[in-house]
Parts: sequence; C-alpha cells; structure tokens
Amino acid sequence: MQRTRSFINFSKYFWLVLFSLETTIAGCQSKTLEEQEVRNVVLMIGDGMGISQVYAAYTAAKGNLNMFSFPVTGLLLTYSEDNYITDSAAGATAFACGKKTINGALGVDSKGKVLKNIFEIAYEKQWATGIVVTCEVTHATPAAFYAHVESRQANEAIARDLAKANINLVIGGGKKYFADTLQPNAPAKLLRQKGYRFNNSLEELSIQYPRQICLLSDSHLPPVKTGRGDYLPMATEKALKILEQNKNGFLLMIEGSQIDWGGHQNDIDYVISETLDFDRAVGKVLEFARKDKHTLILVLADHETGGLALTGGDIKQGKLDTRFVSTDHTAVPVVVFAYGPKAYLFTGVHQNTEIFSLLKQILNL
Repeated sequence: MQRTRSFINFSKYFWLVLFSLETTIAGCQSKTLEEQEVRNVVLMIGDGMGISQVYAAYTAAKGNLNMFSFPVTGLLLTYSEDNYITDSAAGATAFACGKKTINGALGVDSKGKVLKNIFEIAYEKQWATGIVVTCEVTHATPAAFYAHVESRQANEAIARDLAKANINLVIGGGKKYFADTLQPNAPAKLLRQKGYRFNNSLEELSIQYPRQICLLSDSHLPPVKTGRGDYLPMATEKALKILEQNKNGFLLMIEGSQIDWGGHQNDIDYVISETLDFDRAVGKVLEFARKDKHTLILVLADHETGGLALTGGDIKQGKLDTRFVSTDHTAVPVVVFAYGPKAYLFTGVHQNTEIFSLLKQILNL
C-alpha cells in the first residue's frame, strides 16, 4: 500500500513538473516570436504612398497585396518644421536623422547644422548599409540617408557627400553626377579611391565586393509601365544577398520613388503600377524575413501625393473610380506597416521622427 501511494505521489509530481515545463517552454517560444533579436532592418519607403494609393493597388490586384499581410500597422504624422505639408527631403530627413527640418533640407536642421543619420550610426557599429531606388541616387529620399546640404537641388554637392559616406551598396539612376573627370574631387574618382566597384547592370553585382555602386541610367529610371520591368524586385533581391554577408547585420533603404510622380501628374494608372511594383519588392523582403527570423521590415511613406479619393470600385473585377484634389503633396497621416521582431513598437500614432528613435532603441545604437 505504501509503495502504491508513493508511486501515485511520484506520478502526480512527475506530470505536474512536465506540465510546468511544457507551459514554460510554450511561454518562452511565444515570447521569442515577439522579442527575437533584430539583426537586419529593411526600411521601405513608398514616396507619396497614402492609404488611398495602397487600397487602389489592392483593388487593382483584386484583393492581393503583400503589405496587407503585415501584422502591425500604425500612423505617421508627416508635417515638417516649417510647413503643415512636408516635402520628401524633410520627410526622409525625419526618418534618417530623427529631427524635423525645413522643406528642401537634407540631413541638416533649419539653421544648417549637420544631423547625424542612422546610416552613419550603423557604420560605426559595423553594420552594412544599402540603398535601392527607382530615381537618381542623389534624389531627395535616398540623399537624406547620407547627405548634409541645405537644398535638395544641389545634386553635385549631394554626389560629393555620397563619396564621403560609407554606404556598402547603392543601386539606382543618376550616372550623370558620377562621370569620370580629371577633377581631383570628382565623386566617381573619390569613390574608386575608397574601393568602390562601379557596375552597369544588376548582373555585375557580386557578393565578393564589400563596396559597390550600380547606376543604370543617366537620370531617373523609366516608369515600370514603360520599360523598367522587374528592376525593383530584382535589385531588392540582389541587395539582400549582398548585404546579408555582413554577419553583424544590415540596414537597407528601398524606395518606390515614382508613386509620388504619378500623384503629381494625377495619373492613376501610373500610381497603381508603381505601387504594385513596390509591393512586389515588399514580397521579396517578406520572403527573406520569414526565413531569416531576425529581420524587421517597415513599409511606410514620407507623405501622400495628389489627395487621391476612391469614389467607387469593384475588387473582384479590379476596377475603381478615382479623383485627385491636388497635384501636390497633402498633409494626411500615412500608414506604417511593420513585420518581424519588435514590430509591435510601431502600432499607434507616431511622429515621423520616431522611426529614427525607435530603430536606435531596437538596434541598441
């Protein structure tokens, strides 16, 4: 009888311990999914991409959009220091440097003081950095991540700032600002002196080279509907393969630059085709992040362009009726979609400058 009681007591104790252990393991696994270490960040900016542009693309794609699979969403307030309606320079500077500045300024405050950007901080921590855009690489949004100038129009000065920066990979347009000349301070010459390899096609890019620039057109790349093809998703895939060679981690900025231009032109077909192309790049990053488990993706916009209204439509048929109220930017808040470890931090309403501060916090920079 004593042995039977002892066995029963042992059995109770054993199953209690086992249940406790399983509960603890399950709890740890659940926490791991939320609190996984962030090793890589991909910041994807749809220039001019408001919620109307996103939903228009969703409708045109008959209810299929990679952005809408993200588990976390929030809102960003976009106003600049001197204007209720931001431009891309001030908007991207807020993301890159964590400070609001005046429209037209890149990487400096309203008095021209240089602001340290997230790429410079990442370089100090030995992270790899990269830029992929469909515009000139000296254009406002990409330039905010490396340049420090008072005017976004100063393309030559911006190109020189790129030569001073330490970005591992740059892909886009704008060859005309990096022509080989005899001038000792020519950006192309300075970049080659620092060990950069220039490429004329995506196929030439290689994981063997730690510093590369790929410029595919003299100015901006063509719109996707008139000849750019699969450039953005392909360049995104290339960039991920190259930057992941750095085991410390990487920070990659990808811009769907021409969504904004469709808004300025009040061309809904241009807006939708560029947003869908951008979403294909989102799909490439999402596929990478799902395998990697340590990559945070933020899909967001610097502002909305065109005041796009959706006045009717049919998702099953992929049709919609639209109206623009402006040919310029508007002040409406924009959506941030987040996926990956620490994504939950981006829910709610944030100032655009908080993208910088939250990334610093997450990466312990």
